[in-house]
Amino acid sequence: MEKEPLISVITVTYNAEGVIGKTLSSLKEQTYEDFEHLVIDGCSKDNTLQVIKSYSLPQSRVISEPDKGLYDAMNKGLNLAKGKYVIFLNAGDAFHNKDTLRKYAEGAFQDKDIIYGDTIIVDNGRNKISDRHLFVPEKLTFESFADGMLICHQAFMVKKVLTGHYDLRYRFSADYDWCVKCIEKSNTDNCMNLKAVTIDYLSDGLTDNNKWKSLRERFKVMSRHYGLPKTLIKHFGFVFRAIRRGRL
Repeated sequence: MEKEPLISVITVTYNAEGVIGKTLSSLKEQTYEDFEHLVIDGCSKDNTLQVIKSYSLPQSRVISEPDKGLYDAMNKGLNLAKGKYVIFLNAGDAFHNKDTLRKYAEGAFQDKDIIYGDTIIVDNGRNKISDRHLFVPEKLTFESFADGMLICHQAFMVKKVLTGHYDLRYRFSADYDWCVKCIEKSNTDNCMNLKAVTIDYLSDGLTDNNKWKSLRERFKVMSRHYGLPKTLIKHFGFVFRAIRRGRL
């Protein structure tokens, strides 16, 4: 019987020929190799599939077929994942250095429920733009995400048994909803903060380009999980934070 990998790394692509190389390079250089890499492609019309093939990553499996969007593709990845843990590394994003996956694996060896790290934001030239304006919680609890998505989705590795499907009712914030649900199922004393930058996040995503629609949708998601009164209070703080950062 074929041994199942410890970690499933899932990458969603669509017409990503200009950015997928950096993602694949970061996977290829990892010093930890007990992982599978699932590429869920939405029938790209450019050279994405040729670029993926050129990297000849032995851990990669590529599925290219029509989908209903980003989160539908992520659900396909979850359905196919064989690893004990899953982490999403979408096209353009990259592990921060060659030992990043090994750090996540060390948490997995301890049977942690959720293992997470910090993120920096980079441009397409892989130059650092900034740190994230949200701070990773020292200890992860269900209440942590009442302050927003404190952990970047790509830096969030979770036991597959704790996951469910992404809610396709949400176009921009299904990842936030998914993370909150995973945290709710976890033992908060059994989550691990790696206390290191683990992900280089490319600032060119769906949510980045639809900030106001994303914020409105996230308000609905937060209200469902934390209640309307708390969500209203928190959003007053979010607005003040945005004004202070010059975003409003």
